Amino acid sequence: MKRSTQVLGLTALSSLLLAACATLPSPAELDAQAIAMMKASFRDQGIAKVDRLEQDLGQAACSSDKPPSEAVTKQIEQLAMATIKPPSDGRYLGDFKEGEKIAQNGRGMTWTDANTATSSNGGNCYNCHQIDKKEISFGTIGPSLWNYGKIRGVSNPDDPAAKPMLEYTWGKLWNSKAYTACSNMPRFGHAKLMDEQQLKHLMALLLDPKSPVNQ
Repeated sequence: MKRSTQVLGLTALSSLLLAACATLPSPAELDAQAIAMMKASFRDQGIAKVDRLEQDLGQAACSSDKPPSEAVTKQIEQLAMATIKPPSDGRYLGDFKEGEKIAQNGRGMTWTDANTATSSNGGNCYNCHQIDKKEISFGTIGPSLWNYGKIRGVSNPDDPAAKPMLEYTWGKLWNSKAYTACSNMPRFGHAKLMDEQQLKHLMALLLDPKSPVNQ
């Protein structure tokens, strides 16, 4: 009799657990609840707008627990490539000395900034890359950029043969997802984290033959 009661009790408990599991929210419902909570918790303030909570295709696909399919990867890269804007005057290089300052500067944007492209923003490039051999503190998330232009044969930026590399590097700085769908690199131009002149200075740091990076 006692054993029968135990069996019945375990059966009842199992039924309750199964019923509880059956009523748990689905992953989609949990995601919807999280999004609703975030939208209710944030507000527009200065340059920080609530629309930042809206993910584009690349952000959504690359933050999933599964990597995007080949078709989605290509779509992300194509959409990103279409956002790249070349320099308005056709000139890609600025001042490499200013580029080094930007690379060293880790200041990000804050809601109190006047606009989304301010000269006080930094690139924080050393956080992910080695750039100059004299620098002893750098991250390794990204590849070394030491001798970037020299290795790639950019000895004269005005030579038409250098244009493909200039365009590629500019594109990587503008919107890195154009070349690697799930790139962790900030989309400096696309996200308006830097203006055109700042990007030119970084280009010079990497590609100007006179830059210490290429010595």
